[in-house]
Amino acid sequence: MKINTDTGRLYNATQVASPNYDDRPDPSDIDLIVVHNISLPPGQFGGPWIDALFTNSLDPLTHPYFAEIHQLQVSAHTLIRRDGEIVQYVPFHKRAWHAGKSQYKNRERCNDFSIGIELEGSDEQDYESPQYTQLAQLITILCTAYPKLSTQRLAGHCDIAQGRKTDPGPAFDWARLYKLLSKTP
Repeated sequence: MKINTDTGRLYNATQVASPNYDDRPDPSDIDLIVVHNISLPPGQFGGPWIDALFTNSLDPLTHPYFAEIHQLQVSAHTLIRRDGEIVQYVPFHKRAWHAGKSQYKNRERCNDFSIGIELEGSDEQDYESPQYTQLAQLITILCTAYPKLSTQRLAGHCDIAQGRKTDPGPAFDWARLYKLLSKTP
């Protein structure tokens, strides 16, 4: 796994371009990784729905839940599917619209300085081993590519949007991730 820091693209990732991003106020100020979860419809995995949401092409007539969210303009830098496939929506040096109103260690607007990684999952269902493996590898190469990042600068969406968001939820095993990170070269 490798990042082209000029383009902000992850080699060997499936590329699905989202329009839901813009320039960061300071492109060199990337110092936080935010872990999220997403499943569409809620609790269901697979299918084209996450790509459709992040590309503003979600059909509101396909599922009742989609009628509630189809107008959202959101994205993430990457998604790690259940089988470990990584999909990239936004270049890392750009500001993806993943965190909404947020605060981390007295800094507001976390989208300005963070990278958002979605895991295909839900708060209550265990994540898959390939997701943890890919997440640890991705975090490691992000920390190499962007010097302000470190494995000590990881947060869940629930940590930066307290009371508003719950993901990645109690099913996410932070200890497992940190153990993998300690073994990743």
